[in-house]
Order: sequence, then structure tokens, then C-alpha cells
Amino acid sequence: MTEKKAYPLRINADVLAAAQRWADDELRSLNAQIEYVLRDALRKAGRLPRPTTDKESKS
Repeated sequence: MTEKKAYPLRINADVLAAAQRWADDELRSLNAQIEYVLRDALRKAGRLPRPTTDKESKS
């Protein structure tokens, strides 16, 4: 299981409110929505390592 770390975040109130509405629409917590958006942006930018698949780990 991946380790989770707490990180205090300063964020503009309007951005926070918009993110909360988005999270509500997606049936996620605000924390999960922020992590989802960050992970998606990192993946698209090629900044996250590719997850190893079962086939790759057996080779």
C-alpha cells in the first residue's frame, strides 16, 4: 500500500469552493479530488512512473 503524507495547502477561497463543487459532482471527497487532479496532470506531463503490470513483474 502506498504511504500517504499530510501536507498543509494554502489555496484561494474561490478555487477551493470550485474544487469542492467538482468533488461533490464526482462523488469524491475534496482531498480525493485534489489528489485525482494532481495525479492526472502529473501523468499527462510524464512526471509519474508507469505502474508495473503483473506481466512486467514476471518477466
